[in-house]
Amino acid sequence: MSVRTLPLLFLNLGGEMLYILDQRLRAQNVPGDKARKVLNDIVSTMFNRKFMEELFKPQELYSKKALRTVYDRLAHASIIRLNQASMDKLYDLMTVAFKYQVLMCPRPKDVLLVTFNHLDAIKGLIRDSPAILNQVDETFQQLTEVYGGLSAGEFQLIRQTLLIFFQDLHIRVSIFLKDRVQNSNGRFVLPVSGPVPWGTEVPGLIRMFNSKGEEVKTVEFKHGGNYVAAPKEGSFELYGDRVLKLGTNMYSVNRPVETHMSGASKNLASQTQESIAPNPLAKEELNFLARLLGGMETKKPSDPEAGFRLNLFATEEEEEQAALTRPEELSYEVINIQATQDQQRSEELARIMGEFEITDAPRQSASKGDDLLAMMDEL
Repeated sequence: MSVRTLPLLFLNLGGEMLYILDQRLRAQNVPGDKARKVLNDIVSTMFNRKFMEELFKPQELYSKKALRTVYDRLAHASIIRLNQASMDKLYDLMTVAFKYQVLMCPRPKDVLLVTFNHLDAIKGLIRDSPAILNQVDETFQQLTEVYGGLSAGEFQLIRQTLLIFFQDLHIRVSIFLKDRVQNSNGRFVLPVSGPVPWGTEVPGLIRMFNSKGEEVKTVEFKHGGNYVAAPKEGSFELYGDRVLKLGTNMYSVNRPVETHMSGASKNLASQTQESIAPNPLAKEELNFLARLLGGMETKKPSDPEAGFRLNLFATEEEEEQAALTRPEELSYEVINIQATQDQQRSEELARIMGEFEITDAPRQSASKGDDLLAMMDEL
């Protein structure tokens, strides 16, 4: 497991969340000033400097439930409100989209280009806010510094860690089904055509060498695909042609997006112990994170009437039906987070911090609670 995976997971899932929210804001004809406020508030919270500094520290991935709680809080960092059915659908779309992107990366290193595509698109969503744009550019620089010098093997470990995180996630998404990149069982279709990874050759030729390293024979074979050489490598600079299209906004063309649980996912969910009977440690981690997230800076509307509900479904009837038909094992409990800095919360936070304190163990063996505290502290 790579300890450099969390920033890439968080930023890419956050990018997909912003794509979806932007599409729904347009679909519901939300006034432009309100829509801009929603996106600006969420991006500003997501790219908070202190939060990013802690996020980039080497650490293991958090549990799926803990990460889901982060995005639940992030989605409500502005004036919109999502009920549980819409939040479930939002998270499903986010995770399936990024899983597809990781699977389809020609090279492990290209997951960084996918991340840059997300950051480029996010900058387009908040282009009228120079201060927030600067936050995104600072994160880009951090990505370049941390990941620019990693080897191919280290990127492969990151890719494997991401795929393990998404393992057994087979949710059908209408866009992928219509584009025929996903089968009816929720599994993705691997292509046998298109450009090969940059730095590699089109398959079809076997070269044989002698003990001196001299080429002595070549044999051609039919590979059964329709491959071409990559035209050029994508740019890893702040501004440039990424070449790779994975990670760009697939909702830029307005079309309805539906999600469905495959039979395999339903069966698997019924067997998932974490969902049915969470162990005390996992539950404590989630509760601890929920309390910490209460300290995140949130833009509260001055006028309570300014807030509005966002629906991820075409109609309220569809939303209600989705809430009724979704397997209970795959729904996440809604956590109400008190964001006010009151005395009771401070005492509770101090108590939880004390439970996670380790006096005799070295720093690197500290519990995940300390990592969570470091990630969200003082926001």
